[in-house]
Amino acid sequence: MGNARTFILMAVMTALLMGLGAMAGGSQGAILALMVAGAGNIWAWWNSDKMVLRQQGAVELSRANAPDLFDLTAALAQRAGLPMPRLYLLETDQPNAFATGRDPQNAAVAVTRGLVAAMSRDELAGVIAHELAHIRHRDTLMMTVTATMAGAIAMLGNMMMFTGGRDNRGGALGGILAMILAPLAAGLVQMAISRAREYEADRLAAEITGQPQALASALARIAQMAGRTVNIPAEKNPASAAMFIINPLHALRMDALFSTHPPTEERINRLMAMRA
Repeated sequence: MGNARTFILMAVMTALLMGLGAMAGGSQGAILALMVAGAGNIWAWWNSDKMVLRQQGAVELSRANAPDLFDLTAALAQRAGLPMPRLYLLETDQPNAFATGRDPQNAAVAVTRGLVAAMSRDELAGVIAHELAHIRHRDTLMMTVTATMAGAIAMLGNMMMFTGGRDNRGGALGGILAMILAPLAAGLVQMAISRAREYEADRLAAEITGQPQALASALARIAQMAGRTVNIPAEKNPASAAMFIINPLHALRMDALFSTHPPTEERINRLMAMRA
């Protein structure tokens, strides 16, 4: 299912990119957009994890400088049937975490300093298990491909705003619509897949730890504290927001309609139902 979702996502977003390319330059523009999409996907496959970690200012951890966190992650990875991922620390007070990497053999888990400080050991285990679940389902590849393609679509939309498309077809209005609607459509595709992905990762994390209530408690606390703390690296790179366990961005209330994360309350209710 993970491979099928990734293929569908890539196909839809490539079609959006080609449609914008055709508006901007006819058949030649569509072909150029297809080439850009292909190159972007190949680049994302090999380099997305390094790019995201660098954007977030991540520092790699080892057993020498974080023995408890390292051993906890190793034990959870073993329970999940995964190789030990690389472990990183994000220097922000906002409690949060994400996973990245093209496959389980090239994966990384990043946790924030605020998460380590605020969570109990059981809550921290639940969060790390959630990220390991994304790795096991190969969701990390889908998220990074989405971020790359959405960035390309937004860039082409911005270009069309100033050029108005081929032979000024559509004029300034066409450019504005391309700039607004194409990234929005890409976001809706990502939202539809991301919400199901989060529920499934919560379920598998509860199975790995055997404590669904601990992850439910962690989600409630992270959501509450994240709303009061600004994650500057995430704000500078909003395309990475879907990768975090809880949305790290301080969006306007009207933007909640297009959130990539399902409601935290519903996630908690499902976890507590597992406990029952």
